[in-house]
Amino acid sequence: MERKERKIMVGVDESEESMFALSWCITNLIADTPNVKLVLLYVKPPPPVHSFNVAWYSSHAILAMEQHGKDLANSVMERAEAICKDFKTTNMKKERVVGCGDAKDVICSAVQKLEADTLVLGTHGYGFFKRALIGSVSDYCAKHAECTVVVVKQPCP
Repeated sequence: MERKERKIMVGVDESEESMFALSWCITNLIADTPNVKLVLLYVKPPPPVHSFNVAWYSSHAILAMEQHGKDLANSVMERAEAICKDFKTTNMKKERVVGCGDAKDVICSAVQKLEADTLVLGTHGYGFFKRALIGSVSDYCAKHAECTVVVVKQPCP
């Protein structure tokens, strides 16, 4: 009887912490594991909301912002793919997913929609006050994602 494919989702962004979490995931959860798929998830921030009429923006400015978001997503995914290529795991299938919105909500929604078995996230290691002010995506996902969540902290230098 063939085992169901295991899906491991890794949240990636521009940070070194997320790329470290990806490397850690490949080394510790994926390497030499049969029938596994790595899902790379990048979440673009939501477009800025202003109280004045959006029509004020020229179409060129709106297109430039959209293009910048696409370029940033591609850049992050290329960095993540380069890390994946550094590991010689022949059994690893990959999928790229790009979402847009509040990261914590998009991540939890993607976990459910794609039926991920495990979610791996890096942590910025913010202190209590900064976490209280801006919130922690990894804390939120650990409490709300419908799968096992692994939060990877990069060792101090």
